[in-house]
Amino acid sequence: MSEADPNTTPAEAKPPKARFGRTFWTLNSIEMFERLAFFNLRVMAPIYIMQADNVGGLHLTATDKGFIYAWWAVFQSFLPIVTGGFADRFGYKRTMLFSVCLMVSGYLMMAFLRGREFLDNAADSLAHFVKPLADADIGSNWFANIADGLLHAIGGSFTGSGDFWGFFLGVLVLATGTAFFKPSLQGSLAHQLTKENSSIGWGIFYWVVNVGAFISHYIPTLILVSLSLRFYGEEYTATAWRNLFIISAVFSSFNLLIMLTFRDTPSGASKTETVFQVLKRTITNILEIRLLCWMAIMSCFWLMMYQLWDLLPNYISDWVNSTPIAQRLAWLPEDVFNSFVEQTPRGPMIPQNILISFNSIFIIIGVVGMAWLTRKMRTLTAMFFGMVMATIGVLVAGWTQSTYVLIFGILFFSLGEMMTGPKKNEYLGLIAPPGKKGLYLGYVNIPVGVGQFFGAFLAGWIYNDYGEKANLALRYLAEKTPFGVGKNWDGKMSTLETALGVPRTEAMLKLQEVTGMDATVATQMLWNTYSPQYIWIPFALIGVVAAIGLLIFGQLAKRWSDMNA
Repeated sequence: MSEADPNTTPAEAKPPKARFGRTFWTLNSIEMFERLAFFNLRVMAPIYIMQADNVGGLHLTATDKGFIYAWWAVFQSFLPIVTGGFADRFGYKRTMLFSVCLMVSGYLMMAFLRGREFLDNAADSLAHFVKPLADADIGSNWFANIADGLLHAIGGSFTGSGDFWGFFLGVLVLATGTAFFKPSLQGSLAHQLTKENSSIGWGIFYWVVNVGAFISHYIPTLILVSLSLRFYGEEYTATAWRNLFIISAVFSSFNLLIMLTFRDTPSGASKTETVFQVLKRTITNILEIRLLCWMAIMSCFWLMMYQLWDLLPNYISDWVNSTPIAQRLAWLPEDVFNSFVEQTPRGPMIPQNILISFNSIFIIIGVVGMAWLTRKMRTLTAMFFGMVMATIGVLVAGWTQSTYVLIFGILFFSLGEMMTGPKKNEYLGLIAPPGKKGLYLGYVNIPVGVGQFFGAFLAGWIYNDYGEKANLALRYLAEKTPFGVGKNWDGKMSTLETALGVPRTEAMLKLQEVTGMDATVATQMLWNTYSPQYIWIPFALIGVVAAIGLLIFGQLAKRWSDMNA
């Protein structure tokens, strides 16, 4: 905010805007309900998609999950390149109303498109045309190998699954709704803030995001474990999963009512531009080399960062042993106990969603204070230190079977997130030219999308081959037991099930049968044999590269008044 004109009287001088108005708090309420709905799904999606020992899940592969998550990122994070400009042009409130309708539709599609015969038929038809291409021998040179990989990505095992396509289509509709929602809400919020209060304002916003995320981490266990046991006699039934998605739709629909209670915020952008003019302006503004460099650096960071939410859930379910903590909760009433503990072949465990909720707990406790501590710090400097902390956290959390060490790693990760997450919004909000807040805050999703896209494929490949317990159980059967003798396995993880005649969903049971071990001992034996914790090294290295890149960018930005914030 500029200083008051010395020629004005004290009555005419406007004091700095210190308080947040009603619109600011209304926008934060809308964000909380959107996050409540989103994380209710997102924290459980890795388990629903691929966890081999989950009764009511889809039982797809880690590679299939990587495909879904990659295109989820494309729609959710790349569309805001355009939708941010649309929000400025056509109005924030109108865009938000449209986006909420899309998001509700996406959740309902996930709930009701499972087991539909027409999708099974469509998937079979797709497989009929695509699989011959994927299975064809197209040569051994590097170009042919790349083409072969792409064909397998298109024509993999999921082409025969109607359940895959039902969930995938729901994800794309949800992601499209989110793409319209984010820049419109954040653009409107940016207009409520000034340079003096933007750090605290974005810190409060991030706090509210995590209040919604924290609550949503506990709803799935209530629905999928406690109530599922009471009404269906079994945990994680397909019906319970459907109910979980319906609840997300209900939470999201609350925002339709809230948006009736406030006036739209003028964006300051032209209201006479055509759609094509908006597109041209969007592309023109993003073709700024310095902005693209910042986005490339942040893309590496978010590639690493999202593994906490996308890969760690499966890793915890497969490898982390929380039985000692779960047993200490046995004094709780049965219904309460079942809301915090699930029964597994290795004994009672704290569900992964509750363990990951410590991320939200730490942020709720500390993010506003962190925003206050960093309010006078350059946003680029704060983001650098945040990257370093988050990288340490990812490595610590992933390098253990101990619940306590896992939580300690999540603490470091959360401290890094507190310093980086709000600041990325603040940075673009501060450097955005007048009338382009929504446009620039649409750009903030691009590095998230790039990081998620490549990270999803990388995580899918690494976890499928080197980290998933069910696959490693099959590998152990093939390599180190008499059961694998004469099976003629070719060494490829994709052929293990066929070669052994054992599906992933029964891999651990077969391993226990062959070795005579119980589930706990067999899990430890696989851990000692294959060291799945090494899967986190590539992601930590990418985090180190991002931190070094931002350090260099921050030094160069001191020479650019329009990028130095």
